[in-house]
Amino acid sequence: MIKKREIPLYLFTGFLESGKTSFIIETLKEGQFEDGLYTLYILCEEGIEEIDKELLSRNRFETYVIEEEKDISPDLFKGLEKEKRPDRVIIEFNGTWDLDALIEALPKQWIIGEGICTVDASTYENYLNNMKMLMLQQFIYADLILFNRCREDMDLAMYKRTAHAKNRRAQVVFEMEDGSINNSVKEELPYDINSPVIEIGDEDYGLWYLDVFDNLDNYIGKTVRFKAQVFKPPKRKEDIFVPGRFAMTCCAEDIQFVGFPCKYAGAGKLKEKSYVNVTAEVRFGKQPGSEERVPALRASLVEPAAPAEDELVYFT
Repeated sequence: MIKKREIPLYLFTGFLESGKTSFIIETLKEGQFEDGLYTLYILCEEGIEEIDKELLSRNRFETYVIEEEKDISPDLFKGLEKEKRPDRVIIEFNGTWDLDALIEALPKQWIIGEGICTVDASTYENYLNNMKMLMLQQFIYADLILFNRCREDMDLAMYKRTAHAKNRRAQVVFEMEDGSINNSVKEELPYDINSPVIEIGDEDYGLWYLDVFDNLDNYIGKTVRFKAQVFKPPKRKEDIFVPGRFAMTCCAEDIQFVGFPCKYAGAGKLKEKSYVNVTAEVRFGKQPGSEERVPALRASLVEPAAPAEDELVYFT
């Protein structure tokens, strides 16, 4: 059987006028696609800015427009591949359409090489307050999340936190109104990271969870104390459990348990879903199948605790 060739796919997400087309134009002008390969450029919405036809031609781009969401189907993409025979594909997606439905319709040999989400920072909080689920869906497949039109008076740390709550692996970049990149966005932590024992308040668990992943080196070797529920993964070692909390990223359907693997001699005696106060040293382990370092804990004390006042933690 002849294996079908893999075709790299570049996926651009974000709402209308968030800067998707501008990003593509800048990439073309920088010559990143002047390699002689033929690119099928699938456009799912037409914004104010258009790409110059000469620029498209010079880069061997051919545009195909999907007019309506209902037109997206496996047959459409299979037909385009058979007819156009592209070397790569770029999809500029409509931010109000179902992104998961698009992914399910793509041919298996179309491999997402890079996902890029652009966000107009001046409208982000409005979308977050009124269309949270739809807004955060834009981040799921992104390797790069670019907030543009940023200002100093915006809560950029919160923007970064909400983006990483949905997609922890994505790089988050802030482009200011003058075009400069702001690399100084840091979270103001509600706890003392230099304390002999870092006390994590119940309401601060979500912030701490994200910051440990983002800045692991700042925590390695330090002792933390926090309230959590007990989870015992299947096929675990007897001295391993996962203390964590249930977190809501955007809606009730999106609730998930977030915690850290923890080594503790008495883990086998802990009751599933019970609340405990954990005192532990932060260490690190390796992500299964990769070399990525991830947080891990070694507990010195695990004590029964009263339930948290709010069962859920939040990232906003």
